[in-house]
Amino acid sequence: MKPIRIIILGCFAWTTFQSHADSSSVQWGGFVDSYYAFDFSNPGDLDRQYTTQPARHNEFNINLAYIDVVANREKMRGRLALQAGTSVQSNYSGEPGRGSVSGPLLSRHLQEAYAGYKINKKTVVDAGIFFSHIGMESFISRDNPIYTRSLVGDYSPYYFSGARVTSDLSPEWTVMGSVLNGWQNISETNGSKAFGGKIDYKPSGRWNWTYANFIGNENGFRHFHEFVVKFIPSSNWYFMSQFDLGWQDRGNTVRRWGGFSIISRYALSSTLALAHRVESYRDPHSVIVNTVSGRPFEVWGMSLGLDSQLTENLVWRSELRGFSGSQPVFQGKRGISAQNGMWVTSLSATF
Repeated sequence: MKPIRIIILGCFAWTTFQSHADSSSVQWGGFVDSYYAFDFSNPGDLDRQYTTQPARHNEFNINLAYIDVVANREKMRGRLALQAGTSVQSNYSGEPGRGSVSGPLLSRHLQEAYAGYKINKKTVVDAGIFFSHIGMESFISRDNPIYTRSLVGDYSPYYFSGARVTSDLSPEWTVMGSVLNGWQNISETNGSKAFGGKIDYKPSGRWNWTYANFIGNENGFRHFHEFVVKFIPSSNWYFMSQFDLGWQDRGNTVRRWGGFSIISRYALSSTLALAHRVESYRDPHSVIVNTVSGRPFEVWGMSLGLDSQLTENLVWRSELRGFSGSQPVFQGKRGISAQNGMWVTSLSATF
């Protein structure tokens, strides 16, 4: 009798859900990003350093896989997305655990889990776990002009936990303000809350200007500021740039870090595109990046990517990437070097 009761309860729960939700306002989806990467430093444990994507060397693996459900109704919205992959393992490795009922074992599998209330047609309040308002590149590779993420993307938050208010002031201006647990942490690390803001200005279909910030207590007062510019001169060309600056109080001193990334993308045809990136990241006092050699992380990088849209929902992407630092910080089987390079190829599908 027990199996029968379970089936009946399951059907009742599904029927109840259907009766309270308009199926036209609920969408299900998924994404799988598989890859093979080769790191020229040849790391002994196969973990690639200073990156979340791709995180493994010389093996076939899953960078990111998720399933999600998105609701968008007259007065509410929300998204629940469950995820796994090597980028998840890498990105959530610093997620704190305080107490016995919070920590990374659960948090890393929640890509987003938020509910939102639409105050009116222009203003909405969300609460829960959501993607960061900082950064021009997404955690989802499909949405980026080149496969891997810039250093400024990897070393600024990908996600936050808290509450936010977003308002469209006009067709050109959008503002957002948020109260957060901290700098990319779902579990709280102290008694303080942090604040984040964002201003988007779109004067035309070709230009998009963004300012974003973070202010909070992260083992001392931290304030971080970001500027993003996107420019689309034609249907074939796309440019985007990001500039980051952060300050951190450490005792009687204030330590600074920052970097930039400039990306261009050119569509060779409707199914083939080239992308190029120049970037730099400087953290001389190890505020954000702790190197294996204990030396400052001051690195320049370049990338070249090639994308092929095989079908409407299937993309093959490849990228060659190189780094050069002022100090030896990249560890491999032959020791620690100031240079590093990698090659990656990926096949991703959207469902």
